[in-house]
Amino acid sequence: MKIKYFVAFLLLNLPAINVFSQTDVVKNFLFAEKQTRLMLKEVDSVKADPGSSVLVSPRTLNADGKFVMVPSKDWCSGFFPGELWFLYEYTKDKTWMELAKKFTANIEVEKTNGITHDMGFKLYNSVGNGYRLTKDAHYKEVIIEGAKTLSTRFNPVVGSIKSWDNRKQWKFPVIIDNMLNLELLFEATRLTGDSTYYKIAVAHANTAMKNHFRADYSSYHVIDYDPETGKVLHKQTHQGYADESAWARGQAWGLYGYTMCYRETHNKAYLQQAENIAKFIFSNPNLPADLIPYWDYNDPAIPNVPRDVSAAAVAASALYELSTYSKNAKDYHSKADKIIKTLSTHYQVQAGGSKGFLLLHSTGHKPAGSEIDAPIIYADYYYLEALLRKQRLYKGQPVININ
Repeated sequence: MKIKYFVAFLLLNLPAINVFSQTDVVKNFLFAEKQTRLMLKEVDSVKADPGSSVLVSPRTLNADGKFVMVPSKDWCSGFFPGELWFLYEYTKDKTWMELAKKFTANIEVEKTNGITHDMGFKLYNSVGNGYRLTKDAHYKEVIIEGAKTLSTRFNPVVGSIKSWDNRKQWKFPVIIDNMLNLELLFEATRLTGDSTYYKIAVAHANTAMKNHFRADYSSYHVIDYDPETGKVLHKQTHQGYADESAWARGQAWGLYGYTMCYRETHNKAYLQQAENIAKFIFSNPNLPADLIPYWDYNDPAIPNVPRDVSAAAVAASALYELSTYSKNAKDYHSKADKIIKTLSTHYQVQAGGSKGFLLLHSTGHKPAGSEIDAPIIYADYYYLEALLRKQRLYKGQPVININ
């Protein structure tokens, strides 16, 4: 493993591809620290209202510029604690660690919330990062409990984890986003030695690889299954332009998810899947030259439609990791550099503005008219994760610190 990472270090730091430097990483983390301090003041302002006791994490700014916070049950609740852990990881400043612990504590109750598939987004991004950086035994137990809860949503006939409950239009919906929740299950097997979690994650990844992707490796958003037979009933979208379109963030979730699955399993089918998804994204004629995608690759109104910075940030973080596994290392690293450089120079908020968010121009749920051309917390999270991964590669270290 050490030889592999050393070779990656040599390849990835050639001058021709090193368009985003260590100096850029430093500058952008300083910016992130200042913005996050501003966001903490906004949080304190909201929390001063007695009626806001259930609100625990920032999510976005609404159309009127109002600061929006969410309860722990919201799928976005774990991203801000995760950002605080990233700031601690980068700076080693224990002030950030204490803040991360404080905000992470608010999410832990979700470990027994079995009516959602978003356990990874909520718990792994908060508690999981906390455990990775502190090895706190309490965090370990929360991760395991969360994985047990998530496992109850697995249907062995379908071979997947159910995404949503109480949706009359579907019987057993599975969304591509769910790939990101598998990391929690892989971690639970690592912590317990119980392969049950690992097997569920692999089954879900295999089922998604079989049914979620078209011949060109673009992804459907929602696959609805018959829970009794496992038969595919419908292939649809919920947040994209149309059932047969390629919703930008969905493509990024797939890229990230199969890269992570390869890391955890060393199954070359997952590596090939990630490479094929990357090929679809970066050879798409509707991808802008700056590599920040429109919200859906098939919206017929392109170019007069919103971008989705969150999709770009997710993809960049995935590409840095994928570059350490693939023969296309230089290309993936170069593309990640270009995305992060572009985000840093053209899509950042004005310093001291936007109530502490980092990036502008994400699109949450365009068909619902929600969070369009807005700062959104998960874009900031994956942006910081990408910066950390860039730094580790610059230093010749493994792209992610898993001990």
